[in-house]
Amino acid sequence: MTRIPFPTMKYPLIAILRGLKPEETEAAIAALVEAGLRAIEIPLNSPDPFRSIEIAVKCAPADALIGAGTVLTKEQVERLEGAGGRLFVSPNVDTAVIAHAAQKGMVTMPGVFTPTEALAAAAAGATGLKFFPASVLGPSGISAIRAVLPTDLEIAAVGGVSETSFADYAKIGIKSYGLGSSLYKPGMSAAEIGARAQATVKAYDAVYYGASA
Repeated sequence: MTRIPFPTMKYPLIAILRGLKPEETEAAIAALVEAGLRAIEIPLNSPDPFRSIEIAVKCAPADALIGAGTVLTKEQVERLEGAGGRLFVSPNVDTAVIAHAAQKGMVTMPGVFTPTEALAAAAAGATGLKFFPASVLGPSGISAIRAVLPTDLEIAAVGGVSETSFADYAKIGIKSYGLGSSLYKPGMSAAEIGARAQATVKAYDAVYYGASA
């Protein structure tokens, strides 16, 4: 199966907005976009997630990658497509669901923890892998598993990582991250989200681009 590539973006950081409400979506997306982020995941265990995804798709720039997390079934993939989402993130490896999303042209990032899961996801056509929880595996664990994986897979560290983790993961060549509570917690204002996103981008610049601002 042809692997859908992860889009090229300056900040390959997936903002995980677990708990976001539809009425909060437009302001939250604007704050993230203004900071320079272009990949946004709204987990399906959020309130009315498909409505929030529809709103996010409409108000985000055309080059933004918007989608859902905690996607577990083909039916949810269908609903995600109907909402205009192009990003599929799951906590597990269900090869039939991953393949279904890939056939829809979605960027797919299933969650993995072991070499067996990682290779199964890759064989199903996953765009990349969400190593979760990255804080348990650590850079050394991810690096060891990565050695046996196809080189065209996007590798993201997710779970217990924040802007303070960038330097450690950069040492093993990781550039992509899924960021949850370090960027967003339910009830945060758009101003708070924007401030956290700007701090995250500044930290990323410092580690990956050698810039202090």
